[in-house]
Amino acid sequence: MSRIGKLPIEVPASVKVKFDGSSIHVEGPKGKLSQKIDGVGKLVNISVEGNTVTVTRLSEENVANARHGLYRALIASMVKGVSEGYEKILDVQGVGYKAAMKGKGVEVLVGYSHPVTIQPMHNTVIALEGNTRIKVSGPDKYAVGQVAATIRKVKKPEPYKGKGIRYAGENVRKKAGKTNAS
Repeated sequence: MSRIGKLPIEVPASVKVKFDGSSIHVEGPKGKLSQKIDGVGKLVNISVEGNTVTVTRLSEENVANARHGLYRALIASMVKGVSEGYEKILDVQGVGYKAAMKGKGVEVLVGYSHPVTIQPMHNTVIALEGNTRIKVSGPDKYAVGQVAATIRKVKKPEPYKGKGIRYAGENVRKKAGKTNAS
């Protein structure tokens, strides 16, 4: 039995949830999100009553159990996203490494012969704090994480000096350099 799936989702007063039989639509102060739900009526059932959303499993199959927890978690993250939003903060570390806004995207200078520009996905916003701190925010948890991962992928932190792009608070394990053999 899915322990996550059986928990009801509390919906804040500022958020509207609508289920039309095959997809769920969530609208709030931070934006609108929708998610297609497969297996409604066969594997899971979704009910929206007042300020709670409940996902129930219709059979004891492993697929139904997996979808039960999955859809409950997706709906809960959608409700949190449109009410509070998600954000990821990245730090650019290294001598001469910096970031600058280029339109809606961010241009990163991290030791390559050319600057690398990353554009935001739908519903995400990229902002800079100084020239070494990048903040990605938006209502969609997946999109925020994907944009942050794409920015980090440009230059991952290397293990000897720690230069590169890292998440705020990420601990990069440093290796010892070469030692003198004499």
